[in-house]
Amino acid sequence: MAYDRYVAICKPLHYGTLLDSRACATMAAAAWGAGLLNSLLHTASTFSLPLCQGNVVNQFFCEIPQILRLSCSESNLREVVFIIFSVSLAFGCFVFIVVSYVQIFMAVLRMPSEQGRHKAFSTCLPHLAVVSLFVSTAFFAYLKPPSFSSPLLDLTVALVYTVVPPTLNPLIYSMRNREIKHALSKVLQYALFQLP
Repeated sequence: MAYDRYVAICKPLHYGTLLDSRACATMAAAAWGAGLLNSLLHTASTFSLPLCQGNVVNQFFCEIPQILRLSCSESNLREVVFIIFSVSLAFGCFVFIVVSYVQIFMAVLRMPSEQGRHKAFSTCLPHLAVVSLFVSTAFFAYLKPPSFSSPLLDLTVALVYTVVPPTLNPLIYSMRNREIKHALSKVLQYALFQLP
């Protein structure tokens, strides 16, 4: 999505050649392949760990840090390597998005027309909002210190980062639609005036 916005704003005359169906299929295959490889590595490593503290995880789904807490193996070196692989993969994606948006913002700020800048920002900001929401909640979920952890907090954070971004995604992307904005403002006004 960041590359799409980059090409659309920074290289609009080359959009058809840079983002043809082959390029889109290649990017989708790379994203799916990286995600599949990442999940297979973690799944294979996690299922090979001996569990000494039972097999009950107080989560909606099996998070790797939760399963590592149940493991009686002191040497989780394999899983640490896979986590480093995952973090470097996510960091690479994050850097790509940041570099793309720096280029986009530099191109937009050079636009002479106020209306052109507004239109360009309105196409980029929904994606940036969704990515920021997901990254910030996932960042908090996985990188909070263990001393700051409790079962209820872990459960709440897992719920927030898996439910909130996908739930808000359609709303954020549809905020460019005037009818949606009008309907949302009516709902909010009704809700605010109905409070006791």
